[in-house]
Amino acid sequence: MKPVLVSALLLIAGTASAQVPAVSSGRIERLDSFPSKFVTARHVDIWLPDGYTKEKKYSVLYMHDGQMLYDSAITWNHQAWEVDDVMGKLVNEKRIRQTIVVGIWNGGVTRHPDYFPQKPFEGLTQEAQQRVTDQLKQAGRTKDYFKPNSDNYLRFLVSELKPFIDKNYATLTDRKSTFVAGSSMGGLISIYAICEYPDVFSGVACLSTHWPGIFTADNNPVPGAFVQYLQQHLPDPENHKIYFDHGDQTLDAMYPALQRKVDAVMKGRGFTKRNWKTSYYPGENHSESAWRNRLDVPLLFLLKK
Repeated sequence: MKPVLVSALLLIAGTASAQVPAVSSGRIERLDSFPSKFVTARHVDIWLPDGYTKEKKYSVLYMHDGQMLYDSAITWNHQAWEVDDVMGKLVNEKRIRQTIVVGIWNGGVTRHPDYFPQKPFEGLTQEAQQRVTDQLKQAGRTKDYFKPNSDNYLRFLVSELKPFIDKNYATLTDRKSTFVAGSSMGGLISIYAICEYPDVFSGVACLSTHWPGIFTADNNPVPGAFVQYLQQHLPDPENHKIYFDHGDQTLDAMYPALQRKVDAVMKGRGFTKRNWKTSYYPGENHSESAWRNRLDVPLLFLLKK
C-alpha cells in the first residue's frame, strides 16, 4: 500500500484522520497513516515554508513526536514546539537555509521501544536488561520483556520515509542537507540516528536528551551503556554537527551530571565549538513550551546560512 498525500484542506473538510495542525506560517501536508514494513503505520506532517516551490531545492529536518510540533490547540497537554512560528521567522529573516520539516508522529504505545537505542540495550547483561524491563513495567512503558525496536524505526526513516520525501518534494537529498531532531526519548533516537547513519545525516539536535532511558537513577545501567556506545560510534566531527541541551527542573533534573559525561566523550572524540554545542538552561523544565522557547538555538546552529 502506498502512502496517501493529503492536503490540510481536504482533511479538515472531513475524514476519519486526526486533525491537521493549524500553522501561522507556511503550510502542512499530511502523509496519512504512512505504511511501513518496520514499524506501525503513523501520520507524517510535513511543514512547507512560505513560498515553497518545486523550482527550488530545500534542506530537510526530520523531527520525532510529530503530533507535538505545530499546534498547541490539538496536543494532549496544550503545548507545542510551534516549529512553524520559529522556523518560519528564521527562514523569512534569511537567517537559516530554506528547509522543510518532516514531523513523524510517534506510535503511542510503541514510542519507548521505537526510540530507545537498540544496540546499547543489547550490549547489557541479561540481569541489567531485566532491571530496565522491571522499571519500564512499573512506569507503564511496557507490559512484557522490553525489546527496543529502534533499529527498525531507523530503517523506516532512512529506507522508506526519506526516499518518499525526496521523490515527492523539492529536496536536497545529500547528507549535508539532511538533519534530525527530537527531545527526551526523541533526543536519544536522534543521536542514535546520526551514529548509525552518518552518511545520511549531517546534523542532529537533541533537546533534554533522556540519557537515563528509564525513570530512575538508582542502579541504572543505561547511561553507562549509552556513553560506551557513543565512544565507539560517534560520527566524524569533520562533517557532522551535534547539539545537546537540558534544563534542571522536573525530568530534566536527572540530566546535568549525565550530560557532562557525554560532553567528555564529545571532547575526547575531537568535537569542538565549531561542530558541537551543549547548552544548559537553569530553571527550565521538561516540556514542549521550554523546547519552543529555545528552538531557535539549535536551528541556527545546524541550519545557519
